[in-house]
Amino acid sequence: MIIEDDRIMRVTLEDSLKAQGYDVHVYEKGMDGVNALKEGQFSLVITDVRLPDINGLDVLQRIKGENAKVPVIMMTAFGTIKDAVDAIKIGAFDYITKPFSLEEFNLIVQRALEVRKLRDGDGALGRKLPECYTFPNIIGKSAEMRKVYDLIEKVSKTNSTILILGESGTGKEMAASTIHHHSQRKGKPLIIVNCAAFPENLIESELFGHEKGAFTGAAQRKPGRFERADKGTIFLDEIGDLSPSVQNRLLRVLQDGIFERIGGTDTLKVDVRVIAATNRNLQEDVKTGRFREDLFYRLNVIPILMPPLREHREDIPLLLDHFLECYNSSFDKRTVLSSDATYALMEYDFPGNVRELENIMERCVALSSDNTITKESLPLHIAKNQEDSSPVVTLSEVTSEAEKEHIVKILNSTRGNKTRAAEILGISRKTLWEKLKSYNME
Repeated sequence: MIIEDDRIMRVTLEDSLKAQGYDVHVYEKGMDGVNALKEGQFSLVITDVRLPDINGLDVLQRIKGENAKVPVIMMTAFGTIKDAVDAIKIGAFDYITKPFSLEEFNLIVQRALEVRKLRDGDGALGRKLPECYTFPNIIGKSAEMRKVYDLIEKVSKTNSTILILGESGTGKEMAASTIHHHSQRKGKPLIIVNCAAFPENLIESELFGHEKGAFTGAAQRKPGRFERADKGTIFLDEIGDLSPSVQNRLLRVLQDGIFERIGGTDTLKVDVRVIAATNRNLQEDVKTGRFREDLFYRLNVIPILMPPLREHREDIPLLLDHFLECYNSSFDKRTVLSSDATYALMEYDFPGNVRELENIMERCVALSSDNTITKESLPLHIAKNQEDSSPVVTLSEVTSEAEKEHIVKILNSTRGNKTRAAEILGISRKTLWEKLKSYNME
């Protein structure tokens, strides 16, 4: 079903979908589409936000009330955060802003129909649910996250060493776990080691093991993490914190797959895939001599960059819904998130990234007494951040900035010819020079 009041857009989308073999029904008004849904079966609804009779968000609410399983794609030329938040909170599958390419549109349609089949358990897609429903724990539809998905899907099929980069809280361990569980090693061990969690004198023993009597307190032989990970995957988190001596031993394992336990003479060989992660700039550490250059290149076979949350804010509503559902289930509540709280969270930069957002949602759901999370329920620094986000700018400052931008535009058009620029601006060359000086644009 397509609900779109613009005739050209309506016909264009209809022709595109029919050319792919879809049975398409088009409507100009929102209520016509809602009524049609009551009378027939539809796999997907595509609706504009701005309609001649009712708002597209009202259409979305009515459709979800009639049949919650039908995915709905929202279209609008007025791409505001508020519309996006409202649409996703109500239950839209996706949100696309005009103008858009037919290629982008068709891709979203295809994904929406695949998800519908997965939910219904229809046909081959339903039978292959475990294989098709990839990355269930990594949330996001943004372009940045789609790049991550594509890369994870490709590298999961290989045995290459992976280096996952990104700030704390961006989901590096989740990405590593996803790669392992979608690889040929998925039935084998996944051993996770936080290299920063162990003192320097213990991390070597943790990784490579030790023999009885190797050092004070070594009362018996202990296999290391690499031995336990044989035929599987080892995830070395915070690898930038390893000492030079451990870096040397790790390099040998990466090169030849062999090592000795501390205090031992037997050389052990293992088949282990290494996935490492760090929030440090290893290239800078290489320059300063803190990290071995040859080890860096051994680790950096395929790098994956996990983007900070502030760079894909459009995924925040999806994450909010996900964590709200999780913690409502944990605490046996039916807490909802108010619009003012959602907007405040959308405006916040989340220096702790997704982990910080999850912690905030757990706290808010746990402490909610009236089943509604308002802006006042949020941590003070987030609520205050929104209050302080509206800049106090005087009219003269706005005027000056507009004047400055216009002068730059004219100077660009005259290729820096100040005499010609002054003529176009209707001022003397001396006045133009004075203005350039006042704006530090000499």
